[in-house]
Amino acid sequence: MFRSLASADYRIWFVGALVSNIGAWMQATAQNWVVLTELTANDALAVGITMALQFAPQLLLVPITGLIADRFERRRILMVTQTCLMLLGLALGLLLIFGHAQLWHLYGFALALGIVNAVDTPARQTFVADLVSGSDMSNAVALNSASFNAARMIGPAVAGLLIVLVGSGWVFVINAATFLAVLVSLWLLRDMKVRRMPRVSSRGQFVAGFRYVAGRPDLVIVFVIVFIIGAFGMNFPIFSSTMAVEFGRGAGEYGLLNSIIAIGSLTGALLAARRERARMRVIILASGFFGVAALLAALMPTFWTFAASTILIGFGAVTILTTANGYVQTTTEPDLRGRVMALYMAILVGGTPIGAPIVGAVAAQWGPRWALGVAAIAAGVAALIGLGWLVFARGMHLARHPQVGWRPVLQFADAPTAAIAVIPTRPVHVVPAQPRPVPEDFSEQVALTSPIALPRHPLADREASTHDATHDPTHHVPPHHEPLPPEVAHHAPSQHEPSRHVAAPRPRSSHEPRPSNAGCRPAAD
Repeated sequence: MFRSLASADYRIWFVGALVSNIGAWMQATAQNWVVLTELTANDALAVGITMALQFAPQLLLVPITGLIADRFERRRILMVTQTCLMLLGLALGLLLIFGHAQLWHLYGFALALGIVNAVDTPARQTFVADLVSGSDMSNAVALNSASFNAARMIGPAVAGLLIVLVGSGWVFVINAATFLAVLVSLWLLRDMKVRRMPRVSSRGQFVAGFRYVAGRPDLVIVFVIVFIIGAFGMNFPIFSSTMAVEFGRGAGEYGLLNSIIAIGSLTGALLAARRERARMRVIILASGFFGVAALLAALMPTFWTFAASTILIGFGAVTILTTANGYVQTTTEPDLRGRVMALYMAILVGGTPIGAPIVGAVAAQWGPRWALGVAAIAAGVAALIGLGWLVFARGMHLARHPQVGWRPVLQFADAPTAAIAVIPTRPVHVVPAQPRPVPEDFSEQVALTSPIALPRHPLADREASTHDATHDPTHHVPPHHEPLPPEVAHHAPSQHEPSRHVAAPRPRSSHEPRPSNAGCRPAAD
């Protein structure tokens, strides 16, 4: 379950991100409570507009932000974006502390936060691929989700307590301080060995992610499911804040609802970490489960029964998101992962500007229970879309178990997760292995009778070549007044010394005629 933590780089990032996520959930809780109770008179529509401004930039800037994540070093991108987020939280916190904050300030803050997050999110999501091996990527994504939801258990509860004790402005200031943890972790990772991003050209790269997703029907179905549930089902700030007011509760109970829902979210993330790979059928089943949980929450009569039902909502939501995130990342080509993940996050949070105002208007007009009913209907539609795709595109059908006749099993004409097993790769030229020579059988008789070649002395080679040259009819004999070579001059007889034959005998074959002594001067007495 925790195999990705074996990497030292991932451990450093995990701890820093956990601290920062706690602060982010504190800020999100305080932001929605300020809009709902301090700057408006329980106006759920204003909360929906704030969420729309915060998440709209991720939808509008998706071609640019995805290309940034694929083209530049992600650690440096995160250093810049995390610093900007820290400064934004500090500025809004000071406005609230000194009593100068107005509603349009919150709208502007939400828009600026959305622009920075549009660049930060795809880089942060794909940064995991730089920290762990490909086989551990799905586990690392699930652990990231577990960290996010563990912070979701702690952050809202701490925010609700701090709002009561010191005021909402200090929550933003404390969140700004938590960004130091992730900045320190990024600084500690400065020497890590990461895969350098390819310098892709700008022409055609803005739409490369769109073309890739359009050619993958399974990704299209995942994006449709995530869009529907993200737009109409993931509006937890609206559900929690309006239901807390519906039951006559305050900021403390509102923060407690966000922490309780995180119990189910953390459970779903840990169960996703246990799975070896993400599967399409898990996404579809979790969508149906989420719809049933939202319907049950809408029918709960008391605050505490509603709080207990949010555990099921959190479990279903995180199972959908974690599995979909892992499926997209592990089945996408590495060179396009940043752009595809930017499109995925834009679909996920970009649906909020469409769905949040609608859900907020329903909650303001007919009550928060009807808003939960909208979430239940949306989840049911998403599950039916995925189920229809499995039946008509992948040939899913019921069949008899091969061993237990009464037990039905699901079979597919084409496996729905086939793409996860085979990621498209480029061909690599492999030099064929040369056949290794087979040694002959050892024979002692052959070894004793085989000739052994020995190296000849260089002087003997030169003398032999000289001897061969003197018997060559085409060889030119220099006249007596020409200087002789040193080795010949050394062995030539002087006037006072009788001449003697000093040439080394040359090996002669049996078919070579014996040389005649004619022409040889007899030796002097």
